[in-house]
Amino acid sequence: MQGQDWIERAEDLFEKAMFGGDVSALDQSDEVLDSVEAALAMARGKVLHVRFLNDRKENPQELALFEHAAELYERLADASGEADALFWVGCWHQVVKGNGLAGQPYFERSYALAKSVDDRMTMSYATRHLAFTDKDAGRFDQAHERLTESVTLRREIGFRPGEAAGLVALAYLAAETGDSAAAFHHLDEAQGVAERCGAKAVLGWIEQARTHMRS
Repeated sequence: MQGQDWIERAEDLFEKAMFGGDVSALDQSDEVLDSVEAALAMARGKVLHVRFLNDRKENPQELALFEHAAELYERLADASGEADALFWVGCWHQVVKGNGLAGQPYFERSYALAKSVDDRMTMSYATRHLAFTDKDAGRFDQAHERLTESVTLRREIGFRPGEAAGLVALAYLAAETGDSAAAFHHLDEAQGVAERCGAKAVLGWIEQARTHMRS
């Protein structure tokens, strides 16, 4: 449903309960409003995360929003929504606070939930960030396996900007393990994908990676 549709649905249920005497409409209203509240919390949290990436100023409200969304989605038995919210809780720990170990259980739970409902988008995010934890711990083979899985999942669902970003991550991993040929191959592939889908930000990351690896 679109935002206006949710509002109209809630209003309709209110009228059924208030004027039609349909008590069951109250429980339905709770579900509708919880869905809206969860989606809004996720949207606000993601905006705060992008702001952090741009200015590196931490906002603790980001974590609170994602945690609240996870609780609401769990109540709604929405495994895909809960998986997405838990991923972002983990991302807050890993990216904002710099604590990958604290984020790991959230990524693992996110991946498991997403897999249970074949939510390959969220799976691709969760396994990507588990790979970063593996890399930081020196588990390079496991990191490579997970990053490759993330890229494959994104190709399957046609998430081209994410595919390009995943190839950049594989390039950095290859460079860190001393395989410069593979690193530049991944970057060339990433550039082709990013150019075709118009992912300008990713093209900037690719250029930064090339400069870094040539220095």
